[in-house]
Amino acid sequence: MWMTNKRIIKAGFVNFWRNGSVSFSAVFVLTIALFVIGSTLLFTAFLGTGLKELEDKIDINIYLSQDATETQILDLKSKLEGLPEVKTVTYVTKDQALEDFRIRHKDNQYIFQALDEVGGNPLTAVLNVKAKQVSQYEGISNFLGSKTDLSAESSSIVNKVNYNDNKVAIERMNSLIAGAKQLGAIIIIILVCISVLITFNTIRLAIFIARDEIKVMRLVGGGNYFIRGPFVVEGILYGIAAGIITLILFYPVSYWFKTITQSFYGGVDVLSYFLANFVQIFFIIMLSGIALGAVSSYLAVHRYLVDAR
Repeated sequence: MWMTNKRIIKAGFVNFWRNGSVSFSAVFVLTIALFVIGSTLLFTAFLGTGLKELEDKIDINIYLSQDATETQILDLKSKLEGLPEVKTVTYVTKDQALEDFRIRHKDNQYIFQALDEVGGNPLTAVLNVKAKQVSQYEGISNFLGSKTDLSAESSSIVNKVNYNDNKVAIERMNSLIAGAKQLGAIIIIILVCISVLITFNTIRLAIFIARDEIKVMRLVGGGNYFIRGPFVVEGILYGIAAGIITLILFYPVSYWFKTITQSFYGGVDVLSYFLANFVQIFFIIMLSGIALGAVSSYLAVHRYLVDAR
C-alpha cells in the first residue's frame, strides 16, 4: 500500500508539471473561484463586523422621574441586570446627564441661556440598557411596561422608555443582520457549485489528454484506485497552487480597498481585518482549494471510468 501510494503521488506531481497548459488553466480557474469565494467570505465577515459595531450603538434609555431616589434607581437597575436578555445597564445621574447635555450643545448659546433661565437641572436620571441581541429589546420594553414584573416603587419612577422611538430602526437593523448572513451563505453555496462545475470540466480535459495512458493502465490490470489516484493528487496540487496565488492577490487588493472601507466603517479597514485574521483566512482558502481540486478530480475521473466501461 505504501509503495502504491508513493507511486500515485509521484505520478500526480509528474502529470502536474508535464501537462503545463492544462495545469495552468485549472489553476487559473481555481484561483478565480477561490478569490471570489474568499472575497465573499471576507466581505460577509467584515460586513458582520460593521453591523456588530452598529448593533452596539443601539440601546434604549429609561428616563426616570425627578423625585426618584437613589435607592429606587439602583433597585430598578439591579432588576434589569437580572434579566437574561440584558447585556449591560449604565446609570447616568442627573448631574452627569446635564454635563453631557452641555458638552453636546457647547456651541449653541441659546441652549445655555435657556438653562440659565430655568435655574436648575431640568434633566432626569437615565438608565441606558444594552441587550445581548437586537431582537431582545422588545422583551425588555415589555418587562418595563409590566407592573407584575416590577414592584410598585420601581414602576412608578419610570417616566419614559424610548423603545418605541427607536423601534423601527431596531427592527430594520435586526432584519439587515439576518439578511446579510443568509445572503452570504447563499452566495457562497452558489459559487462553490459553479467552481466545482468549472474545475470538473477543466480536469476532464486533462483526463481526455491522458486517455491513451489510462487505457494502457486498464489493459495491464490497473485498478480504479491506481488510475484515479494521480488525478486526485493533481487536483490537490491545483488547489494548493491556486490557494497560494489567491492569498498573494488578497494583500494588494485589500490595500487598495483600505481607504474606502476605512471611511465607510469609520476606522476599520479591510487590510487590518485581513492581516488580523490571516491564519483563519489562510486555512479557509487552502482547505477550500484542496477540497475543490480533489473533489472535482475525483468526480471527473469517476465519470470517465464509468463512461469507459
